[in-house]
Amino acid sequence: MIALQKTMNTYHAFENLRQHRARLHGSVQLDSGIQLASWSNDYDRITQLSDHHTLSLYVHEGHNTWQKTASGWKNGGGTDHFCLMPANSETTWDIRSPFAFVHLYCTDAHLRELAEKIWDRNPASVSLDERIFAQDDSITQLYRHFLLSTHWGQAANSLMLSSASTLLLTHLLQHYSSVQWQTPSVKGGLAPVVLRNTLAWIEAHLADGITLKQLAEQAGLSEFHFARMFRQSMNSAPHQYVMQRRMTRADEMIRHSPLSLTDIALACGFSSASHFSHRFKRHFGIAPSALRNR
Repeated sequence: MIALQKTMNTYHAFENLRQHRARLHGSVQLDSGIQLASWSNDYDRITQLSDHHTLSLYVHEGHNTWQKTASGWKNGGGTDHFCLMPANSETTWDIRSPFAFVHLYCTDAHLRELAEKIWDRNPASVSLDERIFAQDDSITQLYRHFLLSTHWGQAANSLMLSSASTLLLTHLLQHYSSVQWQTPSVKGGLAPVVLRNTLAWIEAHLADGITLKQLAEQAGLSEFHFARMFRQSMNSAPHQYVMQRRMTRADEMIRHSPLSLTDIALACGFSSASHFSHRFKRHFGIAPSALRNR
């Protein structure tokens, strides 16, 4: 399920789609300024020319989406194909049947900042390669298993969204950019005192929308290095650990607290009681209300 949210920054490709037949099903802007948007469209013609980058994944259909090229109109899309449209590249599309897609919008500044944090050096320049109707299992997996499988409007999912977006941009830098530096090796986990402080900070903020950027800042590391060092220390990705702690706290509160299920949901970072119930049942195999009735 995807929730519709008001965005903070303006991306031209996003606003341009809203001026056409495209239907916006959900949107969220992360604390870094990167934006995700879920769309569907049909029987439309659009020209995009933006000062930012757009990574698009076809979620459903797309075989009858055509791109204008120097040699004429060409198609080749379909479910799980992706298009990477760099800043200042003009593309014209003719949509001849319904399809659904999801966009990630980012800027040169996002890519340069990420490159500097991961490799501890500032690239002279960063340019992305245009890719149309391409396939990449890593991009598909990150979209499908992280970005499209969760409710964007829930604070409890902020960490998963920010982590997946960071992985996506890292993948673009390594495989579709002028940088293409090898992934730096990360040996060892977090220092004991850093790990203790990080876990304590997580416990104190389970009711909030924790992001990977916040956790990395607490540890004084880049998001890339923090995520990998945390996994080595805890044998779990940060978003998995945080969700486990939310579920454990919720279970304890349902069993031993007089608070209502709505208040418990809020205390564990869920702004929707129904979403909390869904996640709790998926985790424990029993609904919160059924557990309390026992």
